[in-house]
Formats: sequence, C-alpha cells, structure tokens
Amino acid sequence: MVLGIALSVMDSSILNLALPDIARELDATATQAIWVVNAYQIASLVMLLPLAALGDRLGYRRVYLVGMALFALSSIAAMLANSLPMLIAARALQGLGAAGVMSVNTALVRLIYPSNRLGRGMALNSMVVATSTMAGPAVAAGILSFASWHWLFAMNVPLGLLIVWMGRRALPFNPHSENTPSRFSWLDVALNVLMFTLVFVGGEQLSVRAGNASLGAMLLVAGLLVGVFYVRRQWHQVTPMFPVDLLRIPVFALSMGSSLGAFCAQMLAFLCLPFLLLEVHGRTHLEAGLLLTAWPIASVVVAPIAGRLIGRFPAGWLGAIGMVVFASGLLLLALLPDHASSANVAWRMALCGAGFALFQSPNNHTIVTSAPLHRSGAASGMVGTARLTGQTFGAVVLAVVYAIWNQHDGKGETIALCVAAGSALLAGLTSSLRVRAAR
Repeated sequence: MVLGIALSVMDSSILNLALPDIARELDATATQAIWVVNAYQIASLVMLLPLAALGDRLGYRRVYLVGMALFALSSIAAMLANSLPMLIAARALQGLGAAGVMSVNTALVRLIYPSNRLGRGMALNSMVVATSTMAGPAVAAGILSFASWHWLFAMNVPLGLLIVWMGRRALPFNPHSENTPSRFSWLDVALNVLMFTLVFVGGEQLSVRAGNASLGAMLLVAGLLVGVFYVRRQWHQVTPMFPVDLLRIPVFALSMGSSLGAFCAQMLAFLCLPFLLLEVHGRTHLEAGLLLTAWPIASVVVAPIAGRLIGRFPAGWLGAIGMVVFASGLLLLALLPDHASSANVAWRMALCGAGFALFQSPNNHTIVTSAPLHRSGAASGMVGTARLTGQTFGAVVLAVVYAIWNQHDGKGETIALCVAAGSALLAGLTSSLRVRAAR
C-alpha cells in the first residue's frame, strides 16, 4: 500500500523538471509539453469516483491491482514514446492506472487496520502522500543528474509489477454487505468525466499566460452546468457515484471542505517556494532542494504522533491546530528576511510540514470513518478528489497572483504565501466546526 500510493502520487509531479528536455527532444513547445503533466492529472481526477464506485461493486482489491498493472505497463509505453502525442496518450493511461490505486487506497486501509488502530494506518498513509507530493521533484533531480527523462518511467515498471505480485498475496477482499449497490451507470461516468475535464481545462486556460481567459471562463461555466445536471441525477440514488449521500453528513462535508482549503494552500506554497528560494534569495538548486526537504521530514516525524492522538482528542480540534501551525509557517516564510540563514528557512519549512501532518491524518480518518462501511470506496474516492481538486485550484490561484505581480522580485511570492495562509486558516475554521457537528 505504501509503495503503491507513493508511486501514483509522486508521478503527478516527477516530470516537472524534465519538461524542458522532453520539449526539446520531441520538438514541442512548452505549452504543448505541459500536457504531459496535465494528461496524467486529468485522467486521475476524472476517474477517481467512477473507479471508487466500481470498487464498491467488484472489490477494492481488484480495482487496485488492475490499476497498478495498467500503471506499470503504460510506463513502458511512456518510456519508449518517440513523439509527444504518444507520450501524452501513455501518460493518460498512467493516470487512469493511478486513479485505480488512489480511488480505493483509503478504503483498503480501513479494511486492513482494526478500528482501534485505524488512526495509525491513516497517519502512515497521509505521511506517504504528503512526502511523495514534495519528493517528486527531488527524485527527478537525482535521476536526471545522470540519466535521461526516459528513466523516470523505467523505475515504475519493476516497482509496479512488484506491487501487483505483493498485492495478490496480501490485500484483503471486501467484506460481505447486505446493501445492494445501485446499477453502474455509464452515463454518470461520462458526466463525471465531462464535469471534471471542463473544470480542469478551464482552470488551466486561466492559469497560463498563453491561455485564453475567455475560453477558460466559458469552460468553467460549462463544467459547473454539467455538474448541476450530474448532481441532480445523483440526488435520489441509494449509492450515487458522486456521493451526495455522504455529503449530507455534516461531519463528512466539513472534512471535505477542510481538505480542499488545505490542499489549495499546500499547492500554492509548493509551486511558489522554488521561485522564492531560487530567484529572490539566490539559492542554488541543490540548496533549495535541501531546504525544501525540511517540509516532508517534519511530516514524517509528526504524522505518527498525529495518528496516536486520533481518538484521544476531537479530530476537529487537531485539524484546526494543525492548520493554524501550517498558516503560521507560511506567514513566516512570506516574511522571510533577506539573506536569511539556511537554518532560518528550514525551521519555517518544518513548521509547515508539521502543521499539515497534524491536520491531514485526523481529517482523512474522519472522512473515511464517517461513511458507512459499504460506502468506504466512495469516501476513499472523495479523499483523492478533494486533494487533486484543491491542488488544481491552488495552481490557478497562483497563476492569477503571478499575472498581477509578474516579476519574481519577491512581492508575488509573498502575496501567494499570504493567500495560502488565508486558505489554511479557512480550512482550520472549517475543521473546528466539526466539533459541534459531531455532537
């Protein structure tokens, strides 16, 4: 489970550093090359909920193993791609495979751990997700320092096949349920794909300077209209693909809102911090990379502690405190003095990682456990959907900030970090409301 989620999450960001090399070798523009990343993210996002619904019907184990097998095999196609369209198609297949893993990941964690130790399992899972998100560029830098971009895909093949082999031996089957799921609707799948694709592409058009703002706004509106129709179709179903039944549970809905705000803040910081360190403070790539590792290291340290606190203290308060600590770290980074020492930067990074880890484990634990057992797949799919949607929105917000303050002289980065801190505080406020809702 740890290997699988690490691979699927890391692959969403591992290619960022290689995009210039890919564009040069495959004779593509930077705008075209970005679709190597976008294809993976879109395919993952649009299929999380359909595959989670399929997991409720066919078994989480089966969806997970097929997804990981597809991820490994499509990595071979990506490694051998000799044209941009072929690489984009392979990346879309990779994203589809990763969606199979991410959609049922937390549902399987719920099956694997006994209820009195589920908090520790969720903490381990959250730690791996947070660390993998931040580690992607660092892993890529290490590989690209002595090999071509093709090897970023090559490493997935043996690891993916190993995970499939281990998973066949170890992953549990779904427990028997008296609840009969609703009929699987391909129309709902199409509406889900269309809604998220329109919203993602619309946001992408708004977030790049070469994009078309009018087209982006039209696509976003079209996505929202499709979403209204889609949700209305789902409203009266017993086990809807878009889990409106779970969103009627106040604690679940507040946890989802907290997750969106937290991941929006995380992505804002994740994207602007390299600019702050490299262009504003004049750090080398090696120095910046080492300083950024303070974030995941702190997450690794705090996540197990957060797991032990689950059940002893209300998750709403743990999440709120975590977001306040996270926001404090972001504000301190925004106010970083000129010529700050490495230690001065590192402890601020560590504060961000510690706060986020304290929030994420209790929040995900609440999302999963507030859903009935037979709806674990839907809850698991929503965990991944909230993460990817929040991160997409964070990237769009950062693009808007840079469109207004387009020179990387420190002002744009400072404002972006302040906005991220505001988003984190809003997530903390939403988290605190769960304490009353849970009574």
